Amino acid sequence: MTHQRPRKAVIPAAGLGTRFLPATKAQPKGMLTLIDKPALQYVVEEAVRVGLRDIVMVVSPGAEVLGAHFGRNLDLERALEAVGKHADVATVRAIAELADIELVVQHEPLGLGHAVSMARAAVGDEPFAVLLGDDLYRPDSTVLSSMLEAHETHQKSVVALREVPTADARLYGIAAVSELDGNLVRIDNIIEKPPPGTEPSNLAAVGRYVFTPAIFEALDRIEPGAGGELQLTDAIHLVLAGEGALGWTFTRDRYDAGNKVDFLRATVELALGREDLGDDFRRVLYEIVDRERGATKESPAL
Repeated sequence: MTHQRPRKAVIPAAGLGTRFLPATKAQPKGMLTLIDKPALQYVVEEAVRVGLRDIVMVVSPGAEVLGAHFGRNLDLERALEAVGKHADVATVRAIAELADIELVVQHEPLGLGHAVSMARAAVGDEPFAVLLGDDLYRPDSTVLSSMLEAHETHQKSVVALREVPTADARLYGIAAVSELDGNLVRIDNIIEKPPPGTEPSNLAAVGRYVFTPAIFEALDRIEPGAGGELQLTDAIHLVLAGEGALGWTFTRDRYDAGNKVDFLRATVELALGREDLGDDFRRVLYEIVDRERGATKESPAL
């Protein structure tokens, strides 16, 4: 049997974004901007960098703005051309040429597992990647490319795993693992949002997956789990009993864009890495830090 390298990526982007209200009241959370690009564009660019140009984006009803962002806007292009802003024309046109994006609407928020299952017809019977929009990775991250290589070598599903504080384990799918080869581990068990004191480890699934088609059969079998939702973690747990699954462990370069502080951290670090912004923005940060230090020294003791 010829092994097929994943060609497609599924990006679930149907969440309500309640942690960022009121900014998400009238726009999808994936359109929240880091510097000058929507968060979701960073995710699409990550997929494209590793060769995944066929993208299935699972969205909420009314999220047509996502399709508009990744499509052509001829009126805007003509207006920019008319005033000689050719570089801006190239920038907006390049977004539409990034990837082939298909939107699939998830009409009810039934959970991440349900969102991934919505992409089944578009993905077909082949391996694929899943990139969660709330998990942002630095542009120079090698996590996803390493996961794809591990999948090609072992022909198993691969889950990105990172240590989190034990107190935060209740927020994630948590895996128990066995050592295999460097960053690559064998997943022995995985539990969604374990109650405090029951977590099998502090290794959390953090928004990047490479799946074999077996995940769809598992998704057909799961029942509502944590939070009353159809959990992707529960489907991965079923895969363990069959063909098994691997984990790719890492320690850096990931941001939780669903967390306000980490969203700010991502904004700062991505800006510092930009050739056109880094030096000027670094000076601004130094000015802010010096001012805050001065204010602290001048403040009376409480």
